[in-house]
Amino acid sequence: MKTVKNIIAFTLFSVFCSIVVAQEKFPDGTLIPEWFTQNTPTDITKLGKSYHITDYGVVNDSTILQTEKIQAVIDLAAQNGGGVVIIPKGTFLTASLFFKPKTHLHLEKDAVLKGSDDIGDFPVVETRLEGQNLNYFPALVNADKVDGFTISGEGTLNGNGLRYWKSFWKRRAVNPQCTNLEELRPRLLFVSNSNDVQISGIRLINSPFWTTHFYKCTNVKLLNLYIYSPYEPVKAPSTDAIDIDACSNVLIKNCYMSVNDDAIALKGGKGPWADQLPENGGNYNIIIEDCEFGFCHGVLTFGSESIHNRNIILRRNIVSKANRLLWLKMRPDTPQNYEYVLIEDIKGDAKSFLYIKPWTQFFDLKGREDIPVTYARHITMRNVTLDCEVFFNVDDGKDQYILSDFVFENLNITTQNDNVNKSLIKNFILRNVMINGKNIN
Repeated sequence: MKTVKNIIAFTLFSVFCSIVVAQEKFPDGTLIPEWFTQNTPTDITKLGKSYHITDYGVVNDSTILQTEKIQAVIDLAAQNGGGVVIIPKGTFLTASLFFKPKTHLHLEKDAVLKGSDDIGDFPVVETRLEGQNLNYFPALVNADKVDGFTISGEGTLNGNGLRYWKSFWKRRAVNPQCTNLEELRPRLLFVSNSNDVQISGIRLINSPFWTTHFYKCTNVKLLNLYIYSPYEPVKAPSTDAIDIDACSNVLIKNCYMSVNDDAIALKGGKGPWADQLPENGGNYNIIIEDCEFGFCHGVLTFGSESIHNRNIILRRNIVSKANRLLWLKMRPDTPQNYEYVLIEDIKGDAKSFLYIKPWTQFFDLKGREDIPVTYARHITMRNVTLDCEVFFNVDDGKDQYILSDFVFENLNITTQNDNVNKSLIKNFILRNVMINGKNIN
């Protein structure tokens, strides 16, 4: 009888848990799809024939550039209806690789795809970068219109960025106004116009430029990744860990990120009419959970080229040595709308808890006479324990931006600067906010 009761109790509990999961919602009240909870490891045996690159004339030698031979294996797999390109143990030097429909990449343990540090080895193609479509260099690994694309394994994509980083800082020393694009360098991974993408298990290190960039993709899962570039002794400039650019339904889970720029940056376009251009777009339904962040400029950053971000969740994360937990870049030459954001269950340290200021680098209204108004609203930050230098690092937007409907709840903050100017945010609610042991509600 006791066993039957236990079975009934367990069944009821399971039903209750299912209901709770089913009712979990995004900040705007819409239901979170079950897709976000279904995280199945990539099974390469179900993805078609395996193509080990060393079976096709590619040799384990980190000094020989083998781009054409590796690309030929990818092309062969595509011609035969798809399959998995396997990188075995060893180091293989290459420039840009382009994956085709139904092809995948798997990096075995101790396998390294190493990028060339000579920009002359990379082609110039039409691509997307810094909120615009332009002719520039592709990434080391590229996939465009490759639905179902996966990268898996325990190996490494190594951007080999040191030579690029040194060159960048030399150029900046000569011309402090030089832009990122003027110092020619590739990204590490670029996936565009693709649905149902999963990148899992691998290491992505030492990117010359942005580490991963996803543009106009839907249903993207980034699982169990290690993403790193140094901030000393040579800073790796603009090596954002993850750039999400006009995407929807993105899950970032169980990842480690430490880079010399933003860890996660939401992008989508820039310029005074950016919201009217078809190549641009917003980011919707993004969840970042159970991750660990080392040094970075911003754990979660909106901008600097971004027009609309909605339903963004950052939860259950550990932060260490970050400059900012949440950074809203308010760009005065671009119409922006940042809304329905939830930051919760965070522990660690950062220089700033919340950072909101105008972003004026390379400001250009392109003849527009008025300054587009930017909005940040329905932002909730709760259940956070953080040691920081500045808690409320927010400037008055004057006529440039409007901040409204912020909620701070259950915060335990230790800070050197405990000033909070409540007048800067309309409808600003504080509940159980402890700063240096004092409730400031």
